[in-house]
Amino acid sequence: MATESKLKNPMREVRIEKVTLNIGAGRDVNRLEGGVKLLERITGRTPIKTRAKHRIPNWDIRPGLQIGVKVTVRGKEAEELLARLFEAVSNKISSRAFDDRGNFSFGIPEYIEIPGLKYDHSIGLFGLQVCVTLSRRGFRIAHRKIQRKSLNKKVWIGKEEAIDFIKSKFKVDVV
Repeated sequence: MATESKLKNPMREVRIEKVTLNIGAGRDVNRLEGGVKLLERITGRTPIKTRAKHRIPNWDIRPGLQIGVKVTVRGKEAEELLARLFEAVSNKISSRAFDDRGNFSFGIPEYIEIPGLKYDHSIGLFGLQVCVTLSRRGFRIAHRKIQRKSLNKKVWIGKEEAIDFIKSKFKVDVV
């Protein structure tokens, strides 16, 4: 009886808050520009370049150096994009990809595996990382600027709940 009421409660509904695509380029400027072109082609949005925060002398990286590219997609577009990206990994994800808060990430080794994309000589050949953030209604109170509050542990999305959501929504096998 208690589980039925939890399922009918709209505040317990799990949804996709955002999908973030990341490409690390290091010091290579050509790879960085290729990553910008690739993310624009995949999402249709303008990506931003990420900068290094710490110095890593062995890799010749200093603070402020542009070392990666990322783009965030939300809403209905995020669901459509995620469905395409799951096809690139044969609709299979490891259970280790999920964290305790229900978020998950996976990698795509080569972008040509994504349906609808073909190899482009100007971009080259490299992969990307997909990070998915799940949420419920009411999670905004933990991130808002005024009167920020903490969330009760009962409200958090657990690993098992996130796995069930992905299995039912996208027909993905979690191994």
